[in-house]
Amino acid sequence: MNSQGVVMGESQDPKLPEDMVVDMYQTMTLLNTMDKILYESQRQGRISFYLTNFGEEGTHIGSAAALNPKDLIFGQYREAGVLMWRGFTLDEFMDQCYSNESDVAHGRQMPVHYGSKDLHFVTISSTIATQIPQASGAAYAYKRAQNGLCVVCYFGEGAASEGDAHAAFNFAATLDCPVIFICRNNGYAISTPTQEQYRGDGIASRAPGYGMPCIRVDGNDIFAMYNVTKAAREICLSQSRPILIEAMTYRIGHHSTPHDSRSYRSVDEVNQWDKVENPILRLKKYMIAQDWWSEEKDKDWMKENRRRVIEAFQAAGKKKKPNPELMFGDVYDTLTKNLQQQMQYMKEHVEKYKENYPIDRFNSWKK
Repeated sequence: MNSQGVVMGESQDPKLPEDMVVDMYQTMTLLNTMDKILYESQRQGRISFYLTNFGEEGTHIGSAAALNPKDLIFGQYREAGVLMWRGFTLDEFMDQCYSNESDVAHGRQMPVHYGSKDLHFVTISSTIATQIPQASGAAYAYKRAQNGLCVVCYFGEGAASEGDAHAAFNFAATLDCPVIFICRNNGYAISTPTQEQYRGDGIASRAPGYGMPCIRVDGNDIFAMYNVTKAAREICLSQSRPILIEAMTYRIGHHSTPHDSRSYRSVDEVNQWDKVENPILRLKKYMIAQDWWSEEKDKDWMKENRRRVIEAFQAAGKKKKPNPELMFGDVYDTLTKNLQQQMQYMKEHVEKYKENYPIDRFNSWKK
């Protein structure tokens, strides 16, 4: 599908039903709106950190829609759309970013480090590339279990420069693990242009050296992402082997809230990708051409999705922080003696110097 929303070749149109395509579009735009609200909230000091998905929504939704909902996902930190497609709610996103009492991680993770056992999405780790060898190991376990599922691992082209990537690719290939490696090549890693990251032909060209099949795809073409992921999953399971997908996309936003991308790229370059090659605009044009969407529907939907995001945002901000006792749990089945002593010391310390702690913002503990 080109920048005008036209599928270039009948065989490349997956012929997805209208309701599914509309759902894909609405999920991408809902994610986009959530990103705008939470990015601004960090600037206002409401949350400590944020990282947007601007420009890469097509890689998320196109691939997620082609997977079995029970396939295990290992993400990096810019795959919120995959989790949203699987049913992670706006309330759950907001609760995690606010680290409030409803956060399933009890406030132990920094914002955007989502995870959901129910949705088969492994919790995000900050450290770059650690999820890649973990995905190979999980895929080997799935192979032994013969459960008919695969593992999918997302990472950026910057992470592919880490030694973890080499180890993961080699293990997956030699052990014939059913894992799909999806590299989001967004052009800049954290702040380094691709021409300064490597001299080879991107990331896909590395796969043959490991004996892995691979494909490079336009990551801003949501149908192309759907097609290659669906085909990769079929090969992955039928032949029990890993596959590498390199999705060529573009990070429109800054790497994260502490960064300023103007130091290494021009505003004109960003605007070109945002206004012309944007995956959301491509799909919108396709739907209008199919008479499935209109500017009027789009206007109404954008108002509605903003209302939903603001509503969840405001609700999360009113909730208290988790009970501090929770920081000691979820490691041992029963708290060890030394952890019990540490917890008691913490409680006594906070009680003694409570004028220095905003304890009214936290769920209280039993004295």
